[in-house]
Amino acid sequence: MTQQTDDRRASLLATALEAAERGWHVFPLRPGAKVPALHGERTCTGSGPCAEGHRKWEQQATTEPDRIRAAWSRAPFNVGIATGPSGLLVIDLDTPEHKGSSDAPDGAATFGALCERAGHAVPDTYRVRTASGGTHLYFTTPPGIRMTNTQGTVADSVDTRAWGGYVVAAGSTTPAGTYEPLCGPVVAALPSWLQCILQPAPKRSQGPSVAVAGQSRRYADVALTEECRNVAAAQVGQREATLFRAARAVGRFVAWGDLPRHVVEEALQAGGEAAGLSASECRSTLRSALDWSIAHNQNRRATA
Repeated sequence: MTQQTDDRRASLLATALEAAERGWHVFPLRPGAKVPALHGERTCTGSGPCAEGHRKWEQQATTEPDRIRAAWSRAPFNVGIATGPSGLLVIDLDTPEHKGSSDAPDGAATFGALCERAGHAVPDTYRVRTASGGTHLYFTTPPGIRMTNTQGTVADSVDTRAWGGYVVAAGSTTPAGTYEPLCGPVVAALPSWLQCILQPAPKRSQGPSVAVAGQSRRYADVALTEECRNVAAAQVGQREATLFRAARAVGRFVAWGDLPRHVVEEALQAGGEAAGLSASECRSTLRSALDWSIAHNQNRRATA
């Protein structure tokens, strides 16, 4: 190696070790690129970490210092952070240039507008400027909650990385530029109102609805998820009416035994508060709407 390459390798190794100290699972990306440097399934020899079957980048990501030193001793690899195993959810705010069109929405602007509608400031957390000029916002996920990647679910040009995804760590460099931290290292917990938008339907407790056909339960889960998203994104002047309609629509599944009432109330309550309604406004609206829906939907319709 040249001295410059050796210095670069040492710097990236330090970046990988620092991330591992924070409990973030890392793996090597190709030098100067954003793609994993690990072998693919077709070229897997079935040896080493793959002795019991091919292991992909998410499975090979590690916090073990010896493994990290061994990997980065070979080349100045960029650093990938496997968000799921690291307990992270990273919000990716794209720029119009990154989307390849000046007409594309700006992720930071659309996310800021969403926060304003929800009555919250843009969360203060660890941020990284990407090589393309976008921004990564890092959050820790709640224990026991398995978040997955999304694309445009939060807002236009706003994607998220969790299980099944990864981000490029600050300090890594591509031909477009360097990934740079924009603030201190503190990572905030994922706000509950954002979690509601990303994963609005909590896991249902095993109760009387277990006996109901699986297809009906899945239909009910999807309906609750969609209604929660509608409520959380409701505009000022429409929030209470949207919550009321959502509760009436989903209340039938409570009447039919597909969803426990407390699950529906918790999910829609979170959606209403995310939209900017007060907790008391949500409770009052939900109580009357659900009572009406349950009373008027005692008989299951064949189309459900």
